[in-house]
Amino acid sequence: MAKGKYSQRRDGRIAALQYLYAWSLNNPANLAEDLRIFFEGLDEDRDHYSFGEELIHGCLENLEVVDGRIKSLTQNWDFSRIAKIDLAILRVAVFELLFRKDIPPIVSINEAIDLSKEFSNSDAKRFINGILDRLRGELTRPSREASEE
Repeated sequence: MAKGKYSQRRDGRIAALQYLYAWSLNNPANLAEDLRIFFEGLDEDRDHYSFGEELIHGCLENLEVVDGRIKSLTQNWDFSRIAKIDLAILRVAVFELLFRKDIPPIVSINEAIDLSKEFSNSDAKRFINGILDRLRGELTRPSREASEE
């Protein structure tokens, strides 16, 4: 994958986790307007973050499924105690693992771990990796390949 495309996808994931973090703290009355304001505040034009916007919409449209899966995978851990930034990272990664078959699961997991290293505390990467690895084990598709499904 070309460096520019990689950077754009990483930027999109960062934008998605930042938006989902803010959304979890203050759920907006008008999502479209809130997203417009959010993307206006970023460094690049909105098109640069189109992948991130797909992730945001996908996470929010499938929030019940995504959160339900996170709850089922967090053994001995109360969902409400998950740090909001870690929850945003998990939501993006779980959405990708469940709904974005064009992304190899190992890529989604590695990206989530990298984001946790950048945006959360030092213990987050183990917590996030454990949850996502459990989910990866439940998937019926190859871990290192995108799927055409």
